[in-house]
Amino acid sequence: MRRENPGSGGDRQVPARLDPRAGRTGSSRTRSQAADASAEEGAAPAHRRTGRAATAATAARAVAGVLSVVLLAGSGWGWYLGQVAEATVNRTDAIPTDGNDGTGDAPEAVNLLLVGNDSRANLTDEQLASLNAGTDAGINTDTMILVHIPADGSRASFVSFPRDSYVAIPGYGMDKLNAAYAYGYAETPETASAEARQAGGAQLLVQTISGLTGLQIDHYAEVDLLGFFNLSSVVGGVEVNLCKAVDDSKWSGAVFPAGVQTISGAEALEFVRQRHGLPRGDFDRIVRQQVFIAGVLRKMLSDEVMLDLGRQRQLVEAASQSLTIDQGLDLFQLAEQMQSVTAGSIEFQTIPFVGTDRDERDRSIIRLEDEDTLHQFFAELSAEPEAPAAATPAAPKTVAPSAVTVDVYNGSGTSGLAAQAAGALETAGFAVGTTGNADSSDYDATLIRFAAGDEALAQTLAAAIPGAKTQKSQDADSGTVQLVLGSDFNAVGQAVDPAAPAAPAEGEDARTAADTGCIN
Repeated sequence: MRRENPGSGGDRQVPARLDPRAGRTGSSRTRSQAADASAEEGAAPAHRRTGRAATAATAARAVAGVLSVVLLAGSGWGWYLGQVAEATVNRTDAIPTDGNDGTGDAPEAVNLLLVGNDSRANLTDEQLASLNAGTDAGINTDTMILVHIPADGSRASFVSFPRDSYVAIPGYGMDKLNAAYAYGYAETPETASAEARQAGGAQLLVQTISGLTGLQIDHYAEVDLLGFFNLSSVVGGVEVNLCKAVDDSKWSGAVFPAGVQTISGAEALEFVRQRHGLPRGDFDRIVRQQVFIAGVLRKMLSDEVMLDLGRQRQLVEAASQSLTIDQGLDLFQLAEQMQSVTAGSIEFQTIPFVGTDRDERDRSIIRLEDEDTLHQFFAELSAEPEAPAAATPAAPKTVAPSAVTVDVYNGSGTSGLAAQAAGALETAGFAVGTTGNADSSDYDATLIRFAAGDEALAQTLAAAIPGAKTQKSQDADSGTVQLVLGSDFNAVGQAVDPAAPAAPAEGEDARTAADTGCIN
């Protein structure tokens, strides 16, 4: 049961024994966990949610745990804020003693599993009404994010796990990932305390994620709906950017115009809950969750917060009051490890997946990549940063255009383009050798081919056609540069058309917390 501070109807204050102004350094605390657990479709029968609010599990709720430690790291009075957080944070025995193996190539790194749940036990009637959250206070782990922090604290990687990922759950075979917690909760004896049953759920989820990633999960943090609601309000709103206007009033309540806008409270919850009407459904919802977390992190790292001590304390209190962490997590120590992190060094990704499918029970599931691919992905995530690359050598020197002989070949598919380019090159002072058609008429990119030792000649021609690709080739004669015109060619003296960005492959789209581009 969640601890309460007798006599405080609202926000809890740090006990006097923990207030550094009183000259005390702290004492023991009660370690417990809040709420109940619920099962998703096909999971073990804990509590089942009802009503439209059943979709309210979002990664944005998990932001509280990370925000609290990032805030501590950036503050000169971090020790005091650490005591404020420890006074109200709840603890659970989430890390199992077995079935949680592997450290990757960096044993000093930290792997933290963030879990968002649907607990609404601490919401007031007014908050329940404004969020359309119903009255069920169950827990559902629809949001799972692995946060990897390397030993040097130079960056942080957030990897989201879709709730419908079809995975091996130890002792239960293949099932949806969000069933793991419910199975672990249900297998704990009914005579055990609620805290013990929740710890059982957390431990099985940790074992499942460890087997899936090949990594040891060092720490666990769970955040409920109140944490998300309070943080998004206390931070003063988060800026997001939508490519198109959306209207999902029937389901999530999300109704937003296109463009940049600031959201908080109920609007923020609607933003991260929406999946209906989005091109990729749950995958786009995951991107929204990541974008919202990134926005809050940018706010946390801004002068607006870092120079406002009162705002810092409010945010730490809002985070810790709705946060449940494992017994061994030292918030202040983790904050110190993260103190070098910047918005540009915080990356968000989704676990590599193949696509959607149906299981033997005709449920919609997400097929992930094979085990070797997943383990390689997470091994690279946890690898030590490579040594800085050697200094880039200086670009080859150029020569006078009159010293460059160019053979021009037309691969663009546009008739007569080689002759036009040859005339323009002569006007620009180049010597033209032969002209003709290339071996194919469907070159997308303009190429400048040259023989070994003719780098200066190729560089001179490249300066006259910005954006053209240079390529060392055994087919080029020494002393003569080949110009193969592609469909991107415009004219001598003009840049080629930039290549259209390739669409990200499923499971491979990534962004940093500094990215403010529009999303679905």
